[in-house]
Amino acid sequence: MYTLNNFYKSKEWEDLLNQLKLERLVDGQLICEHCGKSIVTKYDCIGHHKIELTEANVNDYSISLNPNNIMLIHFKCHNQIHQRFGYEPPKKVYIVYGSPCAGKSTWVNSVATDNDIIIDIDKIWECISVCDKYHKPNRLKANVFGLRDTLLDQIRMRVGMWHNAYIIGTYPLKMDRTRLAQRLNAELIYIECDKETCLNRAKNKEWKEYIEEWFDKFQE
Repeated sequence: MYTLNNFYKSKEWEDLLNQLKLERLVDGQLICEHCGKSIVTKYDCIGHHKIELTEANVNDYSISLNPNNIMLIHFKCHNQIHQRFGYEPPKKVYIVYGSPCAGKSTWVNSVATDNDIIIDIDKIWECISVCDKYHKPNRLKANVFGLRDTLLDQIRMRVGMWHNAYIIGTYPLKMDRTRLAQRLNAELIYIECDKETCLNRAKNKEWKEYIEEWFDKFQE
């Protein structure tokens, strides 16, 4: 028996989405069924149920696993659809991870809405000091991480009236990100980017070293 929370993490749902992505290719491209534009990256593709999925019907496979009831759309379009109809879905949490300079914050900023909460450790450093994101004094580390952990606890307890929460981090080790995802009941979104591109985006030598270290540690 499924609930709304565990259905979207199930093998049946994942297998169906992968099948639909192959079946609905148009000239080698996947097209958003809401806005009609190309869906470029796999993490930007959401399976949207035209008949709203609820605890009452999630185990009715003629609704939850019916290809005719599922649209493949952009992450941002999915947010727009729910806002347009005033629908209040269960709070969802996403851990957005990848190399430094991979584009994690850029992607989150492109899909998040005014009603979403974002935890970005770089922004916390900037928020409580005069330092930019590339300068992180050791003396402030305990305060920065303390604030982050307080916000993570609020998200874990679903405190507040936000819609979606995005936690941005590097998380190269599979165990670390899996443990956090389980703790927060969150979905993992990997922002894939090759090392050369990340290094070209880095602003200083220190961040280039962070990138090299991340790729050395990264576990699929």
